[in-house]
Amino acid sequence: QVQLVESGGGLVQAGGSLRLSCAASGRTFSSYAVAWFRQAPGKEREFVSALSWRGGSTPYADSVQGRFTISRDNAKNTVYLQMNSLKPEDTAVYYCAARLFGLESRRQYEYDYWGQGTQVTVSS
Repeated sequence: QVQLVESGGGLVQAGGSLRLSCAASGRTFSSYAVAWFRQAPGKEREFVSALSWRGGSTPYADSVQGRFTISRDNAKNTVYLQMNSLKPEDTAVYYCAARLFGLESRRQYEYDYWGQGTQVTVSS
């Protein structure tokens, strides 16, 4: 069992940056695949990026490729999403998710644990 708590959201102007954090409970966090998803108002939740439990490739949604970077610090049980060159269309609630021994999946149903989300608002 793992609990996830996101933080770091807020209001930022277009072109600005934010870094989201997802803090996880439990001592075996390094064994979990992690991912970020987001849900904009009136839209379905969508994939942003993911990391497998053993490293490797880091897929990104086309809409954030080159602007967002996912990383993890297993010693701190934390996953990060560095978001640069933010656009108004990045406005959404951002969720982190985790799955034990998982790969870097884009599929929401493959993740067993979810945080409560953090709001990111980008003004034009």
